[in-house]
Amino acid sequence: MNDLLAALLLGIIEGITEFLPISSTGHLLIAERWLGHRSDLFNIGIQAGAILAVVLIYRRRLWGLLSAFAGHDAPAKYDPLGIASTPAQSRTYAYKLMLAFAVTAVCGLLVKRLGWELPDRVQPIAWALILGGIWMVVAEYFASRRALALGERNTITWTVAILVGIAQVVAGVFPGTSRSAATIFVALLAGTTQRSAATEFAFLVGIPTMFAATGYELIDVIQSGEAANEDWSAFLVAFIASAITAFIAVKWLLTYIQSHRFTVFAVYRVVLGAALLIFV
Repeated sequence: MNDLLAALLLGIIEGITEFLPISSTGHLLIAERWLGHRSDLFNIGIQAGAILAVVLIYRRRLWGLLSAFAGHDAPAKYDPLGIASTPAQSRTYAYKLMLAFAVTAVCGLLVKRLGWELPDRVQPIAWALILGGIWMVVAEYFASRRALALGERNTITWTVAILVGIAQVVAGVFPGTSRSAATIFVALLAGTTQRSAATEFAFLVGIPTMFAATGYELIDVIQSGEAANEDWSAFLVAFIASAITAFIAVKWLLTYIQSHRFTVFAVYRVVLGAALLIFV
């Protein structure tokens, strides 16, 4: 296959799967078996493209949080969920984002020091897809019951922030788990019963987390001299493809969850995992 076409396909796969609850790492590890293994810098680049897309989508929300955190007392102009309608609420929300990120950073560094490496075999990824899909159905059921009991709650508590931080690390350790699925459902089960609020917090926490992980890996790549051998044409194609498709995928997901459950993603995960076990 043409190298640029392979890079384009990998960028599209990353963009679609990074923030949908179906596991980007799992899909990329599987795709590379047919499209060819890529450098660490290439994988960093396509991930950065997906992050950029989410930053663009939430740019006004992020600017409002940064303004409030910096001490500006003007009311927030953009908060469709009504979570942080005042400067004080915006600052508290920002502190909770920082707490979730701090938990992820500390636990992530601990995992690194323990020498944990991502498995690259298909079987554990397939099982993670299947078990993750089953867990999503169960979590959806209990989250719905909790929403009926508590009503629609868009509040992000300190407990939710801590649990979301831990969920990010768990998802990073087990490819096929899906960071977005783990964090969204943890938030829903922990008391943030409004889907859009849980999803927004999960995505906003993912921005500094993924930027930090990308920066950490980029330092290693530069120090090793690997960047000198990179195919920059393929890199650029994959980066742009990832950014564009991630933008479209996240925009679609934010609309979809307003009136639909996550069941379709759970079914997809189980079917894909079973197909991989049978055919691969």
